[in-house]
Amino acid sequence: MTAPSQELQDYLFDLNGYLILKDAVEPALLASLNAAFDEFPPLEQSEWWGNAQRRDYTGDTGFELHNCVEAGSPFEQLIDHPSWINLVKRYCGEYDSYIEGLFIDEAIASIRRSGGHHPAHSGGYKGALRGRYQYDHGVFRCGQCNIIVALTEIGPGDGPTMVVPGSHKSNLPHPGAGDYSRGDRMDDLAGAVPAYLNKGDALLFVDGLMHGGSSRARTDGERRVTIYRYGPVWSAPRFGYEYSPALLDRLTPERRRILQPVAPTRPPQA
Repeated sequence: MTAPSQELQDYLFDLNGYLILKDAVEPALLASLNAAFDEFPPLEQSEWWGNAQRRDYTGDTGFELHNCVEAGSPFEQLIDHPSWINLVKRYCGEYDSYIEGLFIDEAIASIRRSGGHHPAHSGGYKGALRGRYQYDHGVFRCGQCNIIVALTEIGPGDGPTMVVPGSHKSNLPHPGAGDYSRGDRMDDLAGAVPAYLNKGDALLFVDGLMHGGSSRARTDGERRVTIYRYGPVWSAPRFGYEYSPALLDRLTPERRRILQPVAPTRPPQA
């Protein structure tokens, strides 16, 4: 299949607020990521594993390991993966400005089993600047773009992410979405469509798009994804996670610059 042109990707991203990147992650890296998932310990909510922490968004979202870039080399390879790095630079990296560059706000390894879901949230109406969609003077100025990589097949019944196309530009509240704190499900939300992904596909979307995880109906297996949230270099991590010196020291300069675009400024040591 011929890859879509940049012009077509830009048009569809502007129109819908999301793109599906087919075969984004190569089989060898997929195998390494799944092997890493197999090694996760059975953490309790808020429990730390090295410099990563289980921090489930809600009681229904499943196992969510935050700061997962600390969980091994396969997760480091996703930081600047060639399948999406230039796209997120273009859409949320302050392209063609004096402060051009990227920052990873959150990096999450997620496992969802039967019945799990993520509530409907976001949308352009009264949206926070952090997730805002903007295209102005010929450049994209999005506050945050997300990459969800499917490590397992995610089709009907598997709990796919659902999106409301175009809702990143909405000026009105969705009458059926309710409040995030209520935990409303995406499954029957008017206008929402599932983003089915084959193993290795990636979903790229602006965070201001209304989205959530539909209910996983399957009783066997699990839905495995990684979620990396990119934003401009002036951002700050949502939950205040810091990276270990060991991780920063072993990263390539390009990857370190994304995790720590502004190095700490300290006085010289005595």
